[in-house]
Amino acid sequence: MASDQPSLRWDGDAIVTLDQRALPHERRLLRLTTVDDVITAITTLAVRGAPSIGLAGALGVALSAYAHCSPGAADHGREAVHADARRLAAARPTAVNLAWAVDRALAKLADGPDAVLAEATVMIDEDRSVNRQMVAHAVQAVLDRCPQRPLRILTHCNTGRLATAAVGTALGTILALADAGKITEVLVGETRPLLQGARLTAWELAEAGVPHRVCVDSAAAAAMSRGLVDCVLVGADRITAGGDAANKIGTYALAIAAAHHGIPFIVVAPESSWDRSLADGRDIVIEERDADEVTSYGGVRTTPVGTRAYNPAFDVTPASLISATVSEHGVHSASEVSV
Repeated sequence: MASDQPSLRWDGDAIVTLDQRALPHERRLLRLTTVDDVITAITTLAVRGAPSIGLAGALGVALSAYAHCSPGAADHGREAVHADARRLAAARPTAVNLAWAVDRALAKLADGPDAVLAEATVMIDEDRSVNRQMVAHAVQAVLDRCPQRPLRILTHCNTGRLATAAVGTALGTILALADAGKITEVLVGETRPLLQGARLTAWELAEAGVPHRVCVDSAAAAAMSRGLVDCVLVGADRITAGGDAANKIGTYALAIAAAHHGIPFIVVAPESSWDRSLADGRDIVIEERDADEVTSYGGVRTTPVGTRAYNPAFDVTPASLISATVSEHGVHSASEVSV
C-alpha cells in the first residue's frame, strides 16, 4: 500500500479496509456492510488510529443512511440513522475525531444518503491533504529543534497511513525525514497491550526501508539516558484548549523522561483532534479496555486466574511537557496552543 493511497474506501455498498489485527503477518481485507460491522471493527481495533476511526464512523453513517432512508422513507428512518450515529460515536470515547466525523456526516442526512456518502468521501480526501501539510510543518519543527545531523527518533503506537486516510501524522513525519536522509534509526515503542508499535509501525517502517528497532516500552527512558534518542514524535487522539494531549498509554511516561533528558517531545495531530471545549486534560474521558488484553497473550493466559488489570487505552500528557504541537495550521509552542 503506497503511503498516499487511502487506507479505507467505499466500494459499492461497503467500507473496505485492511484488518489491522492480522498485521504484520497477513494482509486481510475487511468488508464492512453494516453499522454493527463498523462498530465491531472499531472496538476490536481492526480499524484504529484517531483520524481513521473518524473516517470509518463517517462512512458508517452513510451505511446507515442507505439502510434506513430510501426515497420516501418516513421520519423513523432518520431517527434510526441518528441512533446509529450515537452508537458509532460512542464506540471509542477518547478520540474526538470519531464524534467530530460522525456529526459532520450526519449533518448531510437531510439531503439524502448520497450526500452523506459524498461528505464522508470528501473527508477522506481532506485528511490526505491535511496530513501532507502537517507533515511538512512537523519536519521543520524537528529540524529546528534537533542537531544538524542524521537523527535517532523515538515514536510510540502507530501514527502512519494505517491510522489515517493516508500519509500519517508522527510516523508520516518520520518517513518524510527519512526520505530527506535525516534519519539514522527509529526506536519503535512496543506499545502495550496490543503492540501497535511492534506490529504496525515496525511493519510500515520495514516496507519503507527505514532503519528501526523495536524498543521495550519500559526501556525508553534508559535509551534516552544512553544518548539513543534525539527527538520523540507522537500523535494525539484529543488535545484540549490548553494543549494537554491524550495519546496511547505510555506517552505520558515518555514525555516525563524526555523532559528530564532535555529531548524535544513533539505532538503531531490534525485540527480534528483538538477539543477546545475542554480546558485541560483532567476532563478527557479515558477509555479502559478489557483485562484479557493484558492477562492473556495470543489466547494463552499469562497471569493467575482471577487476576484483575488496570488497562487504560490512553494517558494525558500536560502541555508543559510538550515542546511543540503541530497541526496542518503550523507549529505551536506550549504557550501558543490555546490561542
